[in-house]
Amino acid sequence: MLVMAISANNVSAADKVKDKIELTAEQKVKIERISNRVEEIRHMDKSSLTRTERKELRKELKELKAEANATAGGGVYLSVGAIIIIILLLILIL
Repeated sequence: MLVMAISANNVSAADKVKDKIELTAEQKVKIERISNRVEEIRHMDKSSLTRTERKELRKELKELKAEANATAGGGVYLSVGAIIIIILLLILIL
C-alpha cells in the first residue's frame, strides 16, 4: 500500500511540473516540426513499404520521440523498484 501511495504521488507531481514548463520560441518551432513529421508518417500509406523502410520509419519515430522529450524538458521518472531500493537504503543509513 505504501509503495502504491508513493508512486501515485510521484505521477501527479510529474504532471504538475510538465504543465509549468514554458518553451522558448525555438523550442516551439522544433516541437511543431517534429509533430508535423509524425503526422506525415501517420497519414502515409505503409502497405507499399518494404520491411527495411518500415524499420527505418520506426527508428525515425523513436528518434523524434527522444528529441521531443529532450526539447520539452523530459523529466525524471523513478520506477517502483528504484523507490523501494531508495527506501531500503534510507532505512539502513538512518
